[in-house]
Amino acid sequence: MIGNSIIKLNNVDIFQQTHLVLSNVNLHIDKGDFVWLIGQTGSGKSSLLKVMYGDLTINTGNGHACGYDLNHIKSKDIPFLRRKLGIVFQDFQLLTDRSVEENLRFVMRATGWTDKKLIADKALDVLEKVGLRSKLKKMPHELSGGEQQRVVIARALLNDPEIILADEPTGNLDPDTSEEIVLLLKQISQSGTAVLIATHDYHIIRTFPSRIIKCENSKVLEDAKIA
Repeated sequence: MIGNSIIKLNNVDIFQQTHLVLSNVNLHIDKGDFVWLIGQTGSGKSSLLKVMYGDLTINTGNGHACGYDLNHIKSKDIPFLRRKLGIVFQDFQLLTDRSVEENLRFVMRATGWTDKKLIADKALDVLEKVGLRSKLKKMPHELSGGEQQRVVIARALLNDPEIILADEPTGNLDPDTSEEIVLLLKQISQSGTAVLIATHDYHIIRTFPSRIIKCENSKVLEDAKIA
């Protein structure tokens, strides 16, 4: 770990194939931080997230995430990095033919959990954190959009991540439900897990003001403002 930083990028150039998307990126995210990531479509937000979870390699500058050196991370270590990162997407990506409990169990088994009692206890624990303990046996189609996104957040918490990366987590939700989801993520950050939310929703940023990182003109502005 570099100091207290969970994610630290120094002078990093980010490429998609041969196209330079972001140049000379410097940023840090520390334990318990709650950070917004903004920028127009195509400005490099998704590429920046991909660097953080090991989907894009770094050739220029240096980067660390959750104790891993992103310049030299081996492909066999990427699954271990991703256990320390909870990832939440706009489209829930739940397994539609399995209950909430079975969705969580699937991820735990895939990431090396074997003890049935520990698996059952952890599923209840993360559902408790997102206020869905009573929905354990429900199928995804029986849940509202907001409840499905809460299950996704519960799934992201299974391996006690150091940071949650949320890419447009409210993109498919109505304004009230969006606020509930962001409030939940804010509470998670207050327990020590850093949270980075990529969003286009400036209303929600004004409702929950916090530090803003902005992708613009191939640059990353680490302490940006919105009008």
